[in-house]
Amino acid sequence: MVDAVTAAEVLVIGAGPAGLTAATYLARFRRRVLVADGGAPRACWIPVSHNMPGFPVGITGEAILQRMTEQAEEYGAVVEPGRVESVARTGDGFTARLNGRDVPVRAVLLATGVTDHRPHLPGVEQAIERALVRICPICDGYEAINRAVAVIGRDDSGAREASFLRTYSDRVTLIHVGDPEALTQEDELARLGIELVRAPIDNVRLEDDRVTALSWGGAFRVFDLVYSALGTTPNADLAKDLGAALGDDGRLVVDDHQATTVPRLYAAGDVVRGLNQIAVAGAEAAIAATAIHNALRRADGEMIA
Repeated sequence: MVDAVTAAEVLVIGAGPAGLTAATYLARFRRRVLVADGGAPRACWIPVSHNMPGFPVGITGEAILQRMTEQAEEYGAVVEPGRVESVARTGDGFTARLNGRDVPVRAVLLATGVTDHRPHLPGVEQAIERALVRICPICDGYEAINRAVAVIGRDDSGAREASFLRTYSDRVTLIHVGDPEALTQEDELARLGIELVRAPIDNVRLEDDRVTALSWGGAFRVFDLVYSALGTTPNADLAKDLGAALGDDGRLVVDDHQATTVPRLYAAGDVVRGLNQIAVAGAEAAIAATAIHNALRRADGEMIA
């Protein structure tokens, strides 16, 4: 392992679906690739995914990550636990600080994802694990068909998510916990038949397969599912320190080949502007890995396909 790490050509930062897909591609391109696994990507929170291509009966996030890790390692990628503390430009490449040592590489792929803003509710981690509190209606809104659904939001993004979920159920409630002026879509909510509650959530009860949320007036309301629409924070500090361009939402700006504005720095997955989906992350990672391989071939004076 030490030799492989020392001789790494490409550093992939992040061991979620994007990072592991890129690692598999790069390893199959016969590149020496090191994956820095910072631990607990948001995919590990998926209780069961039913929209992962190839798994019609569903698959857990943990199983997805395990299979993808095994596949990357099968072709020689090295996955090392640890967070990259810093990345600096050195000549045409980079030097990363990982687990107390400097790792020189020719290219870097950032697959650092985003951090979800979870609701401040007692037992929220347990509720997410049991699929009672969810964070992605695009992923699993289908499972909300004809169920009682609550959306927790603090601005108009909560209203948009509640509106999206009306595709699946006519029993949708938006619980607005932010400033009153942050919500401007009351008329649209009324038109769609979405109940609006302006109150903080004080407590949550988990009862078998239901969520009971104490929200207002001391009364408990029962919901089958609760969606958090509180947003995310992109994990883009390493790229920002290198001077990479960020969008208005704090995510990385990339070109058609997933290249950032910093030469030989690429990005894929949720940290890039776009749809937060495993299928999308994998596609972006495949594009990025191929672009990295071709860029290094050109640098070495080799022809590319």
